[in-house]
Amino acid sequence: MILISVLITIVCLLLIGVVLIQNSKGGGLSSSFGQGNQVMGVRKTTDFLEKATWGLAIGLLALCLASAATIGGADETESKESKIQNQINNVQLPQQETQQQPVSAPAQ
Repeated sequence: MILISVLITIVCLLLIGVVLIQNSKGGGLSSSFGQGNQVMGVRKTTDFLEKATWGLAIGLLALCLASAATIGGADETESKESKIQNQINNVQLPQQETQQQPVSAPAQ
């Protein structure tokens, strides 16, 4: 369970980074490459960022579903009554004293 939580955190951080690198008007990281020697080219960079976004989003969805599946349900005996309900039922109320104070007549 901890491994899945760590993986979800890593995927979320990567997804945030990829989305922040992109520019809605086609700029972002792609526009930082000049007209001269382009390593990947503007279009390939945009395609890579889009594929990375989709891949990370699908990966996040899969990890969340895996996390929900590994949490699982409780046993049948525990599903009928929760632990909190058991604690409430087992609480012992303080005993109240049954002795009554003598009623005195009002002073005149």
